[in-house]
Amino acid sequence: MADGVLSPGVNLEAFSQAIAAIQALRSSVTRVFDCLKDGMRNKETLEGREKGFVAAFQESLHSVSRDLGELERLSNLVGKPSENHPLHNSGLLSLDPVQDKTPLYSQLLQAYKWSNKLQYHAGLASGLLNQQSLKRSANQMGVSAKRRPKAQPTTLVLPPQYVDDVISRIDRMFPEMSIQLSRPNGTSAMLLVTLGKVLKVIVVMRSLFIDRTIVKGYNENVYTDDGKLDIWSKSNYQVFQKVTDHATTALLHYQLPQMPDVVVRSFMTWLRSYIKLFQAPCQRCGKFLQDGLPPTWRDFRTLEAFHDTCRQ
Repeated sequence: MADGVLSPGVNLEAFSQAIAAIQALRSSVTRVFDCLKDGMRNKETLEGREKGFVAAFQESLHSVSRDLGELERLSNLVGKPSENHPLHNSGLLSLDPVQDKTPLYSQLLQAYKWSNKLQYHAGLASGLLNQQSLKRSANQMGVSAKRRPKAQPTTLVLPPQYVDDVISRIDRMFPEMSIQLSRPNGTSAMLLVTLGKVLKVIVVMRSLFIDRTIVKGYNENVYTDDGKLDIWSKSNYQVFQKVTDHATTALLHYQLPQMPDVVVRSFMTWLRSYIKLFQAPCQRCGKFLQDGLPPTWRDFRTLEAFHDTCRQ
């Protein structure tokens, strides 16, 4: 009775006979190998030994075939046991007599296993990404673990006064760089960064997180007809289009959601290295121009200049 409860839908008598059939099949297979191992023995003539071996081998193979057929027949009579899985009351769905028409339990079980696997891989990915983000920020910009500033709030909405203070401190850090902050659309800040007489950068921010950057030449117009910063038009010069692409890559590189002020300061430090955009030679080939363009790439760790094709 206990077995019937634990294994509903299983024919216990057929199950017992199937176990016996498995034992018989194993014995038959063992006799086949014994026949092959013994070979041709106990016959005086070669012809007699060959006939005796062939007859014994055929008999052993027939025995294996017969036992295998019997085991297949019994396996069809055993029945399919109900899948036992800790899904609480949903396990009652497996008792539905029309499971072929409404396979709810099997689908639910598959979704449950897939969800567990997804949660496991998501945990692994989260750990790897957190380790990588810490390597990209503090270690590469020279900030030691002991002197690392205290973590700021990780929410996307920070007080505007806090954002103003962070931008003001960064502006005082770099004399060659001037930063103008405006809020034309509410609390979200927009920065106009002027780097010497080399270039201008429009930085679109969401709280203290940088969403978009557009790099243009120093003499290019950065305003629309209505006097607002033009955040959509790209530069007319290929060199500044390249720098815009590299700046977008830098935004993806400097990622540390726990300390957004460190991310902004790291990005501005990297951007400041373009003060010698037209003066620094490539550190790989030593040339100032390649295909008519200066070295537009700046290494994220060393801030050295490279041509786009020489950095790889």
